[in-house]
Amino acid sequence: MNRTVISTEKAPAAVGPYSQAVKIEQFVFTSGQIGINPLTGQLRLGIEEQTRQVLANLAAVLTAGGSGMDRVVKTTIFLTDIAEFATVNGIYAQAFSGEPPARSTVQVAALPLGALVEIEAVALAN
Repeated sequence: MNRTVISTEKAPAAVGPYSQAVKIEQFVFTSGQIGINPLTGQLRLGIEEQTRQVLANLAAVLTAGGSGMDRVVKTTIFLTDIAEFATVNGIYAQAFSGEPPARSTVQVAALPLGALVEIEAVALAN
């Protein structure tokens, strides 16, 4: 098995003992991304800003892993308030136009650092 740890400064560093992503053969498995601005290290404010930052972070990690948003086959979205589903869904739809990946969305009690949304992905490598 060919396993490669993926890391990029264009996304927030891991806040624990995990990798931003791992590439195994033709797949890239990302860790969940939250809305931290990698330049400032600060969590963005509000669900819209956090969602946009999460998707930008996810794109950066995928690019570092030799993939991209257009190669994502499955995502999981974690929300602290399912009432924000429509807002997140609208922003998400812009990132995955065309043929979107399979997806699960769940409400959770809490996310790291007080984040409102977290998204993880599985993608095909280029």
